[in-house]
Amino acid sequence: MQRGRTPMEQGQEQSVKKANSVKNEAWEWTKALLLAAALVIIIRWLICSPFVVEGPSMEPNFYTGEKMIVNKILYKFREPKRGEVLVFLAPDGRDYIKRVIALPGDKVRVEGDKVYVNDTQVEEAYLKEALDEAAKKGVPYNRLNNFAEQTVPENSLFAMGDNRSNSLDSRDSRVGFVPYDHIIGRADVIYWPLDKISLIH
Repeated sequence: MQRGRTPMEQGQEQSVKKANSVKNEAWEWTKALLLAAALVIIIRWLICSPFVVEGPSMEPNFYTGEKMIVNKILYKFREPKRGEVLVFLAPDGRDYIKRVIALPGDKVRVEGDKVYVNDTQVEEAYLKEALDEAAKKGVPYNRLNNFAEQTVPENSLFAMGDNRSNSLDSRDSRVGFVPYDHIIGRADVIYWPLDKISLIH
């Protein structure tokens, strides 16, 4: 005849089960956290990454301290388009944010507030208010940096900051044309400050 378990033995068995349950739950949490960390690393490395605007070169559309998400995978499937805002590695080793103006094979020149691509003036809706405000004051918006016509090399693009009088960009030999393999990605979303959350056009 099998001996029944004593209350002490039953208590010990329950304690063991409880300990095993806690261990299993801890292991499940550990696996979930490891998976989440791996996904964050993969997403940040391959798909997107945060970027913080520094300096005035993209005003009045983007300001110092604004944070955005950069889409790192888009340009693996297609080439950049004119007007897109992108982040790239500049010759000085820093990441720059600028706007795509001209693509490989395009002829580009800048004459004051007028930008020409293939002899056609570019309509820059993203600067309309700034250009109109400068015109009301009777001063040019771009007071400093013109660019004599050149043809954009293969696998490169010509990029400028929206703040045409205060932007180190493709007009300057220190930056020059941006090679495609220096592009980090397209700026897609502003996520900070909260009142500025928006898609970037």
